[in-house]
Amino acid sequence: MKSIRIVLAGVLMLLTTACANQPKEAAEDTNQVIETIMARRSIRKYQPQPVDRQTMDQIAKCGINAPNGQNRQSWEVRIVDDPALLAQMSEAMAAAHPKMDAEMVKGMFRGAPTMAFIARDVHYDFSSIDCGLLAENMMLSAWSLGVGSICLGGPVRFLTDNELCKPFVEMLGFSDHYELCLCVGFGYADEAPEAKPRNAEKVKYVENK
Repeated sequence: MKSIRIVLAGVLMLLTTACANQPKEAAEDTNQVIETIMARRSIRKYQPQPVDRQTMDQIAKCGINAPNGQNRQSWEVRIVDDPALLAQMSEAMAAAHPKMDAEMVKGMFRGAPTMAFIARDVHYDFSSIDCGLLAENMMLSAWSLGVGSICLGGPVRFLTDNELCKPFVEMLGFSDHYELCLCVGFGYADEAPEAKPRNAEKVKYVENK
């Protein structure tokens, strides 16, 4: 009986060792980070309810844990989930650009019910890169939590190239040496777009010839 227990213990040890030494490639099929990156889509149609603030707090926390130059954290983020305020900002952008199609300008936020306005530190040359990394962390973490997103540059231009929208930018309360550089819309998706093709030939290894 003792010998049987020894044999069984040996078999169990072998099985445990084999499982622990599975090739890394096999594990990548269920890698949640890779799955999230490959599954995320830019969403342009949203359900009307804003993202609950507990979820947005988690998304923002992931954002500020992005890599950044010299740990300067050269960003500031302001989150707006008040539909009336977002509507007022949209109306102001349209009024400030009368030569543009009004409905197009009003749709700058793509219907996202929660907007994150991201500003960069103008005293740091690489702050725009830091802000991009922060935004990517926020968008990927949002998708993993069932929240869609879209990264937007248009609202930055339409909010900052005129005096009419200036009060809304000031309302965001960025520090003196920060300027708005990026907007990210968040919300629960009301569409399921297919992935757009990517050109893998743009990625190449360089060999020393």
